[in-house]
Amino acid sequence: MMRDGTAQRRAELYREAIDLIARDYASELNLDTVAHRLATSRRQLQRAFAEAGETSFRDELARVRMEHARALLAEDSLPVRQVAARVGYHQPAQFAKSFRRYHGQPPSSYRRENRRAA
Repeated sequence: MMRDGTAQRRAELYREAIDLIARDYASELNLDTVAHRLATSRRQLQRAFAEAGETSFRDELARVRMEHARALLAEDSLPVRQVAARVGYHQPAQFAKSFRRYHGQPPSSYRRENRRAA
């Protein structure tokens, strides 16, 4: 059984990581860099996501990026490759693959179906 202090520390670490992802999702983020920025170990950060967030770092980062991508595709007329870059993907093909996996359709189809009238 986990001590209360450990559970509280992991919940706090999870919240700090979530805040960092929300703020810096478009930059080069990975588990190691976030752990370093939060002055913790990679393993402690993994545990914080698993136990306090019931998710993984990778899944949470993808979720945040995909939500921002969805909003950009619905509101802007930016090319898909620029949307990809704005949400942290260097490779448009990788972005399209991730978007399709997350939202069930390619970014271009999503845009056609969800574009808001100007």
